Amino acid sequence: MKYRTDRAAGIVLSAVLALGVVLAGCSRPATPSATAKGPHPVRLVAAEQGRLPRTVTATGTLAADEEMLASFKVPGRISEMAVDLGSHVGKGQVLARLDPTDFRLRVEQASAALRQTRARLGLSPEGTDDRVDPEQTAPVREARAVLDEARINRDRMAKLLAKDYISKVDFDAAVSRQLVAEGRYQASLEEVRDRQALLAQRKSELELARQQLSDTVLYAPMEGAVREKKVSVGEFLATGAPVAGLVRSHPLRLRVAVPEREAPDVRVGQPVRVRVEGSDADHPGRVVRLSPVIEKQNRTLAVEAEVDNRQGKLKAGSFARAEIMIDASQQAVLAPAAAIVTFAGIEKVLAVKDGRVTERRVRCGRRSADRVEILEGLASGEMIIAEPGNLSAGQAVSVAK
Repeated sequence: MKYRTDRAAGIVLSAVLALGVVLAGCSRPATPSATAKGPHPVRLVAAEQGRLPRTVTATGTLAADEEMLASFKVPGRISEMAVDLGSHVGKGQVLARLDPTDFRLRVEQASAALRQTRARLGLSPEGTDDRVDPEQTAPVREARAVLDEARINRDRMAKLLAKDYISKVDFDAAVSRQLVAEGRYQASLEEVRDRQALLAQRKSELELARQQLSDTVLYAPMEGAVREKKVSVGEFLATGAPVAGLVRSHPLRLRVAVPEREAPDVRVGQPVRVRVEGSDADHPGRVVRLSPVIEKQNRTLAVEAEVDNRQGKLKAGSFARAEIMIDASQQAVLAPAAAIVTFAGIEKVLAVKDGRVTERRVRCGRRSADRVEILEGLASGEMIIAEPGNLSAGQAVSVAK
């Protein structure tokens, strides 16, 4: 027990001695190098009057210029698929084909019916001239001959009746035959006109069959790229079933919402700078459309801009930030961005007076890559510290020459 007490006393004594050594070291006089430290050197720059473009910043989504689903006008079985996802296509390029066998047979059937109708009208089956004189067709010529004979016979019977060579019954029979002949003549004319109408119908049927045969090949209605492929070879498609989704990505459309307070300054034709997520590159565009109304829900104006995408670097559907150039030549007091000090939401610049740092509170406006617009607190030509770093008010500084 006594051994433990002596050991504890020794530990306490050692600690006291060590503390004394530390205090003795702290009480040594400062070296000349520590007390001779001079004022902090600084470089001054002047706030200047310059031009800073006035812009409106908004966010939105890039949309395709045109987007559509291509489909066949006729039903059939897919025999060829000429494109796939991501394929670039030109206007008029073949996208897909249907099996044309049934449609070729329909063309042959319609062509045969047309030749038959032409022959019944006395026209050449393989000819193209459709002009028909009804009086020159066989049925009408035959009916006309019968009518002429009936009229001659009636006239003769009338003369005989006048001389009492025949009875009234025989004359009435001759008149009846003439009336029948006239009816048959009119019927033959109507039959020819009906065949002329049928000829026009047969021609339309043939053209329709040929058009349907042509529609078994699906062409791209616009230049663009395939965003989705919906069918495969061998599938049977109904009329209008989608085959492939096409999208035209140059130019892209940027749709943004501009706050109501900025809306009066936005005009069609103003330049736009666009930046998308994941890229620091700026892409040029211009305002092309403005909504005629302010949205009641969020008090914004819908603005649409066209963005150049000839290189295909931008993708439709991307989130984008846009700067609309409202005024490219507005005058402003400008200071280097590095000269602005921000603390607790307060912006200020540092100046030098009588060898000491002084603070100037300012209100900043628009910003560019390396300059900031000063709205209040600093005039053009006033000198400020270019790079204040950790300097504080009252600190001694020296101005670098």
